[in-house]
Amino acid sequence: MSEENAAREKIRILLADDHDLLRHGLKLLFEAQPDMLVVGEARNGREAIEQVSEQKPDVVVMDISMAEMDGLEACQRIRKLHPDIQVLILTMHESEEYFLQALRIGAAGYLVKKAAPTELSTAVRTLAQGGAYLYPGLAKALIRAYVSTHDYPQTRLSSLKTATKEKNASLGHALDVLTPREVEVLTYVAEGKTNQEIADMLVLSIKTVQAHRANVMDKLGLHDITQLVRFAIHHGLIPAEPYL
Repeated sequence: MSEENAAREKIRILLADDHDLLRHGLKLLFEAQPDMLVVGEARNGREAIEQVSEQKPDVVVMDISMAEMDGLEACQRIRKLHPDIQVLILTMHESEEYFLQALRIGAAGYLVKKAAPTELSTAVRTLAQGGAYLYPGLAKALIRAYVSTHDYPQTRLSSLKTATKEKNASLGHALDVLTPREVEVLTYVAEGKTNQEIADMLVLSIKTVQAHRANVMDKLGLHDITQLVRFAIHHGLIPAEPYL
């Protein structure tokens, strides 16, 4: 394969952050990956929009707090102009407000800057493949947002607290395709646990947890963590009541 063809096969990334040193570090991180290529850099939201039009990246890795135009506004405009380009918000903000706003305007990923480099690379690959990647620690915010938009009468809340046997019987055929271990992994993921935390709790390797997680998504036809959380709430695997 020629160098030009090899470059075309790589995930094209645009970096948008007003800190030059951080952008430089991110570029080194991504370009150390054999399947990634940084095609542009921007210091603010306006530059990011211009660069997206010129470079046509697969994924934009964007900070929120930037001069002239912040990352959320830039994300919204990019998604309207180029719906096939995915945006990963990479920020210091762990605020639920920022997190939920980012999802509403079309961001497919949200990570905080303290995340591990491997997690960042995984997030970019996930977005490039059409999936979503959300910072595990904010999963509870997603649960609360989902619950608050649905009418959960008292009878529904009571049903979510039934005995395990009754709960399992109410799941119907939806979980029949999963093994008991996959159900455990599904539940922990929906609760916001990281792969490492799940691996520690179940005494498994991270690769095994990742395999179980992929199997769950595939068997249930789920495409991202948002759908997984909704599924878990709907089937009573995690209770809605604590989030009301």
